[in-house]
Amino acid sequence: MATESQVQLNHHKKLTIPLKTRIAIAVISTLTDNAQRPDGSINRRFLRLFEFRAPPNPKPINSVSSSDFVVDPSRDLWFRLYTPHISGDRIPVVVFFHGGGFAFLSSNTYQYDNVCRRFARKLPAYVISVNYRLAPEHRYPAQYDDGFDVVKFLEENRGAVLPANADLSRCFFAGDSAGGNIAHNVAIRVCRASCFAAVKLVGLISIQPFFGGEERTEAERSLVGMPLLSPDRTDWCWRAMLPEGANRDHEAAKPSVVDISDVDYPDTMVVVAGFDPLRDWQRSYCEWLKLSGKRVRLIEYPNMFHAFYIFPELPEAAQLVQRIKDFVEERVASLSS
Repeated sequence: MATESQVQLNHHKKLTIPLKTRIAIAVISTLTDNAQRPDGSINRRFLRLFEFRAPPNPKPINSVSSSDFVVDPSRDLWFRLYTPHISGDRIPVVVFFHGGGFAFLSSNTYQYDNVCRRFARKLPAYVISVNYRLAPEHRYPAQYDDGFDVVKFLEENRGAVLPANADLSRCFFAGDSAGGNIAHNVAIRVCRASCFAAVKLVGLISIQPFFGGEERTEAERSLVGMPLLSPDRTDWCWRAMLPEGANRDHEAAKPSVVDISDVDYPDTMVVVAGFDPLRDWQRSYCEWLKLSGKRVRLIEYPNMFHAFYIFPELPEAAQLVQRIKDFVEERVASLSS
């Protein structure tokens, strides 16, 4: 893990990205920027022309199969289940929320299909990838509502959805960027609810979560021209997602305005990258969890950028999967001790 001094020195380094990754980043950024209309809406038809979507694979590929389950067709709420074909019992369940600024991408986006397959195979775990509603068509709290309802669906239909060796008492939430934000807020709801008996939330994996506030941080001011993120882009996403008239100090953007001291919040690992303009908000999130009496582990990649882990050609992507595996195994082992 990087020390604070190493991170400070990193300010003076140049971000180095392989050509293949740079091309992918340029394509993603161009598509999302051009899909945003001046009135704040998104040209979904334009995006569908270029988005690469992966179908479910009932037959295992690299020992992982996938299938889709509808929770509520009226709001197109569904999830994709990734099943690792391994022996053993009491396999953990990971409920995953994809990134995309609350407004872009989906559970069957090619990159996230690959990520969830990797998690299912490497951890190993049953992975539930939630296809929540997107902003601006659906503002706060739609994304949190959808996440909670999927977890409740698993509680009520576990026998029909999950294999017998899937252990919901070893349940983890995970998400990156906006998905990390959603995982956090759904975790609070689940921990406060009284309707869960089978689902036991034992860990949260927050990968570069998307948080913010009205005040600009040092990273937001200094990390100009970084891949995928800029203050203009993140501001646009907050305007699309937050309630009409709300600013970035709203509780959806700034978790510290909510008191969770009485919540049985799960042990958490937070991933931060040195070239991510959101890094200061992510570190503040860690400090707030500690001040709230929660256990949190900060993992830093000083030479990486926002969403680096969705690019499998980067060595750090594989390293992060191993760190997540270690976290899951440690949490599961602590339940038995």
